[in-house]
Amino acid sequence: KHASPAKRDAKCLAIARQSGVQFVGKTNLSELAVAVSGMNAYYGTPRNPLDRGRIPGGSSSGSAVAVANDEADVAFGTDTAGSIRVPAACCGVVGLKTTFGLVPIDGVYPIAPNRLDTIGPLAKDIAGTVRGMDLLQAGFSGRYRQAVAAKPSADGIRIGRVYVEGTNPNVDRAVDDALAATGFKVVNLGSEFTEKWIQAQKDAATVAAVGAWLYDQKFKNESQVTIRTKAVLALGGLQYKTAYPEALRKQAAWKSELGRAFEHVDFIALPTLKNLPPHVPLFGGTVAFEARALALQNTQAVNFGGVPALAVPIPIKHQSIPLTSLQLVGPRFAEPDLLNAGRLVEAAVKNH
Repeated sequence: KHASPAKRDAKCLAIARQSGVQFVGKTNLSELAVAVSGMNAYYGTPRNPLDRGRIPGGSSSGSAVAVANDEADVAFGTDTAGSIRVPAACCGVVGLKTTFGLVPIDGVYPIAPNRLDTIGPLAKDIAGTVRGMDLLQAGFSGRYRQAVAAKPSADGIRIGRVYVEGTNPNVDRAVDDALAATGFKVVNLGSEFTEKWIQAQKDAATVAAVGAWLYDQKFKNESQVTIRTKAVLALGGLQYKTAYPEALRKQAAWKSELGRAFEHVDFIALPTLKNLPPHVPLFGGTVAFEARALALQNTQAVNFGGVPALAVPIPIKHQSIPLTSLQLVGPRFAEPDLLNAGRLVEAAVKNH
Protein backbone atom coordinates (compact mmCIF):
# COMPACT_ATOMS: atom_id res chain seq x y z
CA LYS A 1 0.00 0.00 0.00
CA HIS A 2 2.86 2.36 0.78
CA ALA A 3 5.44 0.83 -1.56
CA SER A 4 7.46 3.00 -3.92
CA PRO A 5 6.29 3.10 -7.55
CA ALA A 6 7.79 0.46 -9.80
CA LYS A 7 10.99 1.56 -11.52
CA ARG A 8 10.13 -0.25 -14.75
CA ASP A 9 7.29 -2.11 -16.42
CA ALA A 10 6.99 -5.86 -16.53
CA LYS A 11 8.04 -6.99 -19.99
CA CYS A 12 4.46 -7.71 -21.10
CA LEU A 13 3.42 -4.16 -20.18
CA ALA A 14 6.44 -2.70 -21.93
CA ILE A 15 5.39 -4.57 -25.08
CA ALA A 16 1.82 -3.28 -24.76
CA ARG A 17 3.03 0.28 -24.18
CA GLN A 18 4.77 0.23 -27.57
CA SER A 19 1.31 0.07 -29.16
CA GLY A 20 0.33 3.40 -27.61
CA VAL A 21 -2.12 1.82 -25.20
CA GLN A 22 -3.54 3.97 -22.39
CA PHE A 23 -3.15 2.36 -18.97
CA VAL A 24 -6.04 3.41 -16.74
CA GLY A 25 -4.96 1.71 -13.52
CA LYS A 26 -4.21 -1.40 -11.53
CA THR A 27 -6.91 -3.67 -10.15
CA ASN A 28 -7.42 -5.53 -6.91
CA LEU A 29 -6.99 -9.28 -6.76
CA SER A 30 -6.75 -12.14 -4.30
CA GLU A 31 -4.02 -11.61 -1.72
CA LEU A 32 -0.68 -12.75 -3.20
CA ALA A 33 -2.70 -14.21 -6.11
CA VAL A 34 -3.23 -17.50 -4.26
CA ALA A 35 -7.01 -17.71 -3.76
CA VAL A 36 -9.72 -18.58 -6.25
CA SER A 37 -12.45 -16.47 -4.61
CA GLY A 38 -10.99 -13.13 -5.74
CA MET A 39 -11.60 -11.68 -2.27
CA ASN A 40 -9.13 -9.36 -0.57
CA ALA A 41 -9.59 -8.41 3.08
CA TYR A 42 -7.12 -5.50 3.02
CA TYR A 43 -7.70 -3.72 -0.27
CA GLY A 44 -11.33 -4.60 -0.89
CA THR A 45 -13.10 -7.24 -2.94
CA PRO A 46 -14.29 -6.25 -6.44
CA ARG A 47 -18.05 -6.73 -6.76
CA ASN A 48 -19.33 -9.33 -9.21
CA PRO A 49 -21.36 -7.40 -11.84
CA LEU A 50 -23.71 -10.36 -12.46
CA ASP A 51 -24.62 -10.66 -8.78
CA ARG A 52 -22.95 -8.42 -6.22
CA GLY A 53 -23.50 -11.04 -3.55
CA ARG A 54 -21.37 -13.66 -5.30
CA ILE A 55 -17.60 -13.96 -5.48
CA PRO A 56 -15.94 -12.31 -8.49
CA GLY A 57 -13.51 -15.22 -8.87
CA GLY A 58 -9.76 -15.04 -8.69
CA SER A 59 -7.15 -14.44 -8.51
CA SER A 60 -7.54 -11.75 -11.22
CA SER A 61 -10.88 -10.57 -9.85
CA GLY A 62 -10.43 -6.87 -10.50
CA SER A 63 -9.41 -7.49 -14.10
CA ALA A 64 -12.69 -9.28 -14.88
CA VAL A 65 -14.81 -6.73 -13.02
CA ALA A 66 -13.08 -3.79 -14.72
CA VAL A 67 -13.88 -4.98 -18.25
CA ALA A 68 -17.37 -6.14 -17.28
CA ASN A 69 -18.10 -2.63 -15.96
CA ASP A 70 -16.58 -0.90 -19.02
CA GLU A 71 -13.82 0.64 -16.93
CA ALA A 72 -11.32 -0.73 -19.45
CA ASP A 73 -11.52 -2.24 -22.92
CA VAL A 74 -8.97 -4.90 -22.04
CA ALA A 75 -7.43 -6.10 -18.80
CA PHE A 76 -4.46 -8.36 -18.24
CA GLY A 77 -4.26 -11.12 -15.68
CA THR A 78 -2.02 -13.98 -14.70
CA ASP A 79 -3.11 -17.60 -14.85
CA THR A 80 -1.28 -20.28 -12.86
CA ALA A 81 -4.24 -22.58 -12.26
CA GLY A 82 -7.22 -20.65 -13.61
CA SER A 83 -6.76 -17.07 -12.41
CA ILE A 84 -7.90 -15.55 -15.71
CA ARG A 85 -10.61 -18.03 -16.65
CA VAL A 86 -12.24 -18.35 -13.21
CA PRO A 87 -13.00 -14.61 -12.78
CA ALA A 88 -14.02 -14.42 -16.43
CA ALA A 89 -16.50 -17.23 -15.78
CA CYS A 90 -17.80 -15.64 -12.58
CA CYS A 91 -18.27 -12.19 -14.11
CA GLY A 92 -19.58 -13.10 -17.57
CA VAL A 93 -16.61 -11.98 -19.68
CA VAL A 94 -14.05 -13.62 -21.98
CA GLY A 95 -10.68 -14.72 -20.61
CA LEU A 96 -7.75 -16.27 -22.46
CA LYS A 97 -5.07 -18.36 -20.77
CA THR A 98 -2.16 -18.39 -23.21
CA THR A 99 0.29 -21.16 -24.07
CA PHE A 100 3.02 -21.51 -21.44
CA GLY A 101 6.00 -19.44 -22.60
CA LEU A 102 4.15 -17.46 -25.28
CA VAL A 103 3.96 -14.17 -23.35
CA PRO A 104 7.04 -13.12 -21.34
CA ILE A 105 6.52 -13.23 -17.57
CA ASP A 106 9.63 -11.19 -16.68
CA GLY A 107 8.76 -8.73 -13.93
CA VAL A 108 5.49 -10.48 -13.03
CA TYR A 109 4.97 -11.71 -9.47
CA PRO A 110 5.88 -15.43 -9.59
CA ILE A 111 4.00 -18.45 -8.30
CA ALA A 112 5.19 -21.30 -10.53
CA PRO A 113 7.15 -19.48 -13.25
CA ASN A 114 9.01 -22.54 -14.50
CA ARG A 115 5.93 -24.75 -14.73
CA LEU A 116 2.55 -23.03 -14.84
CA ASP A 117 2.52 -19.20 -14.85
CA THR A 118 1.04 -17.44 -17.88
CA ILE A 119 -0.30 -14.00 -18.82
CA GLY A 120 -3.37 -13.26 -20.90
CA PRO A 121 -6.16 -10.79 -21.67
CA LEU A 122 -9.74 -10.43 -20.45
CA ALA A 123 -12.41 -8.49 -22.35
CA LYS A 124 -16.18 -8.27 -22.74
CA ASP A 125 -16.13 -10.16 -26.04
CA ILE A 126 -13.91 -12.05 -28.47
CA ALA A 127 -13.04 -8.93 -30.48
CA GLY A 128 -11.74 -7.24 -27.35
CA THR A 129 -9.75 -10.33 -26.41
CA VAL A 130 -8.12 -10.32 -29.85
CA ARG A 131 -7.16 -6.67 -29.28
CA GLY A 132 -5.70 -7.68 -25.94
CA MET A 133 -3.58 -10.38 -27.55
CA ASP A 134 -2.43 -7.89 -30.17
CA LEU A 135 -1.04 -5.77 -27.32
CA LEU A 136 0.85 -8.75 -25.93
CA GLN A 137 2.11 -10.16 -29.21
CA ALA A 138 2.72 -7.99 -32.27
CA GLY A 139 0.88 -9.19 -35.36
CA PHE A 140 -1.56 -11.40 -33.50
CA SER A 141 -4.66 -9.87 -35.10
CA GLY A 142 -3.30 -10.79 -38.54
CA ARG A 143 -2.93 -14.42 -37.49
CA TYR A 144 -6.43 -14.33 -36.05
CA ARG A 145 -7.83 -13.05 -39.36
CA GLN A 146 -6.08 -15.92 -41.12
CA ALA A 147 -7.73 -18.38 -38.72
CA VAL A 148 -11.15 -16.83 -39.42
CA ALA A 149 -10.57 -17.05 -43.18
CA ALA A 150 -9.52 -20.70 -42.88
CA LYS A 151 -12.53 -21.65 -40.73
CA PRO A 152 -15.33 -19.11 -41.27
CA SER A 153 -17.92 -21.56 -39.93
CA ALA A 154 -18.07 -24.50 -37.53
CA ASP A 155 -18.12 -27.02 -40.37
CA GLY A 156 -15.46 -29.65 -39.79
CA ILE A 157 -14.38 -28.36 -36.36
CA ARG A 158 -14.17 -31.33 -33.98
CA ILE A 159 -14.80 -30.89 -30.26
CA GLY A 160 -13.85 -33.42 -27.60
CA ARG A 161 -16.33 -33.10 -24.73
CA VAL A 162 -15.26 -33.85 -21.16
CA TYR A 163 -17.92 -34.53 -18.51
CA VAL A 164 -16.78 -34.06 -14.91
CA GLU A 165 -18.68 -35.68 -12.06
CA GLY A 166 -20.28 -33.23 -9.64
CA THR A 167 -21.10 -30.61 -12.26
CA ASN A 168 -24.42 -28.78 -11.95
CA PRO A 169 -26.65 -30.42 -14.62
CA ASN A 170 -27.83 -27.00 -15.79
CA VAL A 171 -24.21 -25.96 -16.37
CA ASP A 172 -23.50 -29.10 -18.40
CA ARG A 173 -26.70 -28.56 -20.35
CA ALA A 174 -25.73 -24.95 -21.10
CA VAL A 175 -22.37 -26.10 -22.48
CA ASP A 176 -23.98 -28.79 -24.63
CA ASP A 177 -26.59 -26.34 -25.92
CA ALA A 178 -23.90 -23.81 -26.86
CA LEU A 179 -21.83 -26.41 -28.70
CA ALA A 180 -24.91 -27.69 -30.56
CA ALA A 181 -26.05 -24.17 -31.47
CA THR A 182 -22.61 -23.45 -32.91
CA GLY A 183 -22.69 -26.54 -35.10
CA PHE A 184 -19.48 -28.22 -33.95
CA LYS A 185 -18.98 -31.95 -34.40
CA VAL A 186 -18.88 -33.13 -30.76
CA VAL A 187 -17.50 -36.43 -29.47
CA ASN A 188 -17.27 -37.64 -25.87
CA LEU A 189 -13.63 -38.17 -24.88
CA GLY A 190 -14.74 -40.86 -22.44
CA SER A 191 -14.13 -41.85 -18.85
CA GLU A 192 -10.47 -42.86 -19.21
CA PHE A 193 -9.44 -39.43 -20.49
CA THR A 194 -11.64 -37.75 -17.88
CA GLU A 195 -9.90 -39.68 -15.09
CA LYS A 196 -6.53 -38.50 -16.40
CA TRP A 197 -7.88 -34.93 -16.59
CA ILE A 198 -8.97 -35.07 -12.94
CA GLN A 199 -5.57 -36.42 -11.88
CA ALA A 200 -3.86 -33.61 -13.80
CA GLN A 201 -6.10 -31.16 -11.92
CA LYS A 202 -4.80 -32.52 -8.62
CA ASP A 203 -1.17 -32.54 -9.74
CA ALA A 204 -1.38 -28.97 -11.04
CA ALA A 205 -2.94 -27.81 -7.77
CA THR A 206 -0.02 -29.36 -5.90
CA VAL A 207 2.58 -27.68 -8.12
CA ALA A 208 0.81 -24.32 -7.78
CA ALA A 209 0.51 -24.60 -3.99
CA VAL A 210 4.17 -25.52 -3.56
CA GLY A 211 5.22 -22.77 -5.95
CA ALA A 212 3.29 -20.19 -3.94
CA TRP A 213 4.89 -21.48 -0.74
CA LEU A 214 8.40 -21.34 -2.20
CA TYR A 215 8.01 -17.73 -3.34
CA ASP A 216 6.04 -16.42 -0.36
CA GLN A 217 7.95 -17.76 2.65
CA LYS A 218 9.30 -14.38 3.72
CA PHE A 219 7.11 -11.43 4.65
CA LYS A 220 8.33 -8.04 5.78
CA ASN A 221 5.30 -7.86 8.06
CA GLU A 222 3.40 -11.10 8.67
CA SER A 223 0.64 -9.23 10.52
CA GLN A 224 -0.47 -7.81 7.16
CA VAL A 225 -1.10 -11.27 5.67
CA THR A 226 -4.44 -12.91 6.43
CA ILE A 227 -4.65 -16.21 8.26
CA ARG A 228 -6.49 -17.63 5.25
CA THR A 229 -3.58 -16.86 2.93
CA LYS A 230 -1.01 -18.17 5.41
CA ALA A 231 -2.96 -21.44 5.62
CA VAL A 232 -3.05 -21.79 1.83
CA LEU A 233 0.71 -21.25 1.69
CA ALA A 234 1.28 -23.70 4.54
CA LEU A 235 -0.49 -26.38 2.52
CA GLY A 236 2.15 -25.98 -0.17
CA GLY A 237 4.85 -26.44 2.43
CA LEU A 238 3.28 -29.71 3.56
CA GLN A 239 3.22 -31.02 -0.01
CA TYR A 240 6.77 -30.00 -0.89
CA LYS A 241 8.40 -33.30 0.09
CA THR A 242 5.39 -35.57 -0.44
CA ALA A 243 3.07 -35.02 -3.42
CA TYR A 244 5.19 -32.40 -5.23
CA PRO A 245 8.01 -34.60 -6.62
CA GLU A 246 5.52 -37.13 -7.96
CA ALA A 247 3.39 -34.38 -9.54
CA LEU A 248 6.41 -33.00 -11.39
CA ARG A 249 7.20 -36.45 -12.76
CA LYS A 250 3.67 -36.74 -14.19
CA GLN A 251 3.67 -33.46 -16.12
CA ALA A 252 5.42 -34.75 -19.26
CA ALA A 253 3.03 -37.71 -19.49
CA TRP A 254 0.00 -35.40 -19.25
CA LYS A 255 1.36 -33.17 -22.02
CA SER A 256 1.74 -36.26 -24.21
CA GLU A 257 -1.81 -37.34 -23.36
CA LEU A 258 -3.17 -33.97 -24.49
CA GLY A 259 -1.11 -34.19 -27.67
CA ARG A 260 -2.70 -37.54 -28.49
CA ALA A 261 -6.18 -36.12 -27.85
CA PHE A 262 -5.54 -33.26 -30.26
CA GLU A 263 -4.71 -35.75 -33.00
CA HIS A 264 -8.42 -36.63 -33.02
CA VAL A 265 -10.15 -33.37 -32.03
CA ASP A 266 -9.43 -29.69 -32.65
CA PHE A 267 -10.49 -28.50 -29.20
CA ILE A 268 -11.56 -29.89 -25.84
CA ALA A 269 -14.72 -28.47 -24.24
CA LEU A 270 -16.07 -28.51 -20.70
CA PRO A 271 -17.51 -26.00 -18.22
CA THR A 272 -15.00 -23.51 -16.84
CA LEU A 273 -16.71 -23.93 -13.44
CA LYS A 274 -18.78 -26.87 -12.25
CA ASN A 275 -21.39 -24.62 -10.67
CA LEU A 276 -22.40 -21.00 -10.24
CA PRO A 277 -19.98 -18.79 -8.29
CA PRO A 278 -20.78 -19.10 -4.57
CA HIS A 279 -22.06 -16.26 -2.44
CA VAL A 280 -19.55 -14.16 -0.53
CA PRO A 281 -19.47 -15.38 3.10
CA LEU A 282 -21.16 -13.01 5.52
CA PHE A 283 -18.12 -12.80 7.80
CA GLY A 284 -15.34 -13.13 5.24
CA GLY A 285 -13.74 -16.13 3.61
CA THR A 286 -12.27 -19.06 5.48
CA VAL A 287 -9.78 -21.70 4.42
CA ALA A 288 -12.67 -24.15 4.09
CA PHE A 289 -14.57 -21.70 1.86
CA GLU A 290 -11.54 -21.24 -0.40
CA ALA A 291 -11.19 -25.02 -0.64
CA ARG A 292 -14.83 -25.36 -1.72
CA ALA A 293 -14.39 -22.60 -4.30
CA LEU A 294 -11.21 -24.25 -5.58
CA ALA A 295 -13.09 -27.50 -6.13
CA LEU A 296 -15.44 -25.76 -8.61
CA GLN A 297 -12.82 -25.03 -11.25
CA ASN A 298 -11.98 -27.23 -14.23
CA THR A 299 -8.96 -25.16 -15.17
CA GLN A 300 -5.78 -26.50 -13.54
CA ALA A 301 -5.21 -29.40 -15.94
CA VAL A 302 -4.79 -26.87 -18.75
CA ASN A 303 -1.88 -25.18 -17.00
CA PHE A 304 -0.33 -28.57 -16.25
CA GLY A 305 -0.40 -29.29 -19.98
CA GLY A 306 1.02 -25.90 -20.99
CA VAL A 307 -1.74 -25.37 -23.56
CA PRO A 308 -4.07 -22.40 -24.16
CA ALA A 309 -7.70 -22.21 -23.04
CA LEU A 310 -10.53 -19.76 -23.55
CA ALA A 311 -13.42 -19.01 -21.18
CA VAL A 312 -16.49 -17.84 -23.12
CA PRO A 313 -19.73 -16.65 -21.47
CA ILE A 314 -22.82 -18.64 -22.50
CA PRO A 315 -26.46 -18.42 -21.39
CA ILE A 316 -27.79 -20.74 -18.70
CA LYS A 317 -31.42 -21.52 -17.93
CA HIS A 318 -33.23 -22.09 -14.63
CA GLN A 319 -30.56 -20.36 -12.52
CA SER A 320 -30.43 -17.11 -10.55
CA ILE A 321 -27.79 -15.58 -12.85
CA PRO A 322 -28.05 -15.53 -16.66
CA LEU A 323 -24.57 -16.72 -17.65
CA THR A 324 -22.14 -19.54 -17.10
CA SER A 325 -18.91 -20.26 -18.98
CA LEU A 326 -17.69 -22.65 -21.66
CA GLN A 327 -14.00 -23.54 -21.57
CA LEU A 328 -12.39 -24.37 -24.90
CA VAL A 329 -8.91 -25.90 -24.73
CA GLY A 330 -6.57 -25.99 -27.72
CA PRO A 331 -3.13 -27.30 -28.70
CA ARG A 332 0.00 -25.28 -27.96
CA PHE A 333 0.16 -21.93 -29.78
CA ALA A 334 -3.36 -22.35 -31.20
CA GLU A 335 -4.61 -19.04 -29.76
CA PRO A 336 -5.80 -17.65 -33.15
CA ASP A 337 -7.82 -20.80 -33.88
CA LEU A 338 -9.11 -20.92 -30.31
CA LEU A 339 -10.39 -17.35 -30.51
CA ASN A 340 -11.99 -18.10 -33.86
CA ALA A 341 -13.85 -21.00 -32.26
CA GLY A 342 -14.87 -18.62 -29.48
CA ARG A 343 -16.11 -16.17 -32.11
CA LEU A 344 -18.36 -18.88 -33.54
CA VAL A 345 -19.76 -19.73 -30.10
CA GLU A 346 -20.31 -16.07 -29.28
CA ALA A 347 -22.27 -15.51 -32.49
CA ALA A 348 -24.31 -18.69 -32.08
CA VAL A 349 -25.47 -18.02 -28.53
CA LYS A 350 -26.39 -14.43 -29.42
CA ASN A 351 -28.65 -15.74 -32.19
CA HIS A 352 -30.40 -18.11 -29.79
